[in-house]
Amino acid sequence: MPAFALLAASLPLRVASLNLCTDEYVLLLARPEQVVSVSYLSQDPLESRLWRTARHYRGNRGSIEDVLTARPDLVLTMGGGGRATALLAGRLHMRSIDLPNPTNLGDVAANIRTVATALGTPRRADPWMARLNRLEATSPATATDAVWVSGGGQSLAANSLGAQWLRLAGYRQRPLTGGRLTLEAMLRNPPKVLIRSNYRAGQMSAGERWLDNPIIRRSPSRKIVTDGRPWTCMGPLIIDEIERLRGARK
Repeated sequence: MPAFALLAASLPLRVASLNLCTDEYVLLLARPEQVVSVSYLSQDPLESRLWRTARHYRGNRGSIEDVLTARPDLVLTMGGGGRATALLAGRLHMRSIDLPNPTNLGDVAANIRTVATALGTPRRADPWMARLNRLEATSPATATDAVWVSGGGQSLAANSLGAQWLRLAGYRQRPLTGGRLTLEAMLRNPPKVLIRSNYRAGQMSAGERWLDNPIIRRSPSRKIVTDGRPWTCMGPLIIDEIERLRGARK
């Protein structure tokens, strides 16, 4: 193999992420010197637990045009714009991967392995897979009646990925019409546990006022606060929160 080819093979692959959810995979699985850009959302403390790490890199607004000068070898995105990104990346001799939005735990595991392998760091998936496998193997035999709720009563479908994560923590998401908790339902039949997302809790909004309603505050439901940021993408970063919620169940 020519010397220049050996040198190129030895250089770390350079990766840019165009989406908050792919930022998560990149920041957790890539070597620091591989990352050339992440979306600006992951640099916001209100959006991502990884904001301190994300701020070490150039931010982008989700467009491949934003990262061209960084000359990435690999561009990652998730849902929307994947085909256009792939076409442009191909013309510029870049590889692109449009990860599927996960709908179950198997999809999350597949995304972890896909990204780690694409980065040339497949072993970096192992600790995350081990934690996920351990959660699944030790999932509580019984589940506590619960409702996950965020601003305005927005909740989770009973068969959704979010509900699957909750089940690993030992909670059974109650089925709700339209995926929303109403004040009437809280009065009539409150859940045993109300798992309340604190996503952007410091901002005044109609959704936050709903959560502060006396019906919610005075409900007999046991209330547990969850960090709402990992629930946006429900990728590997949520494992920390599920482990914490399982401990809070005791």
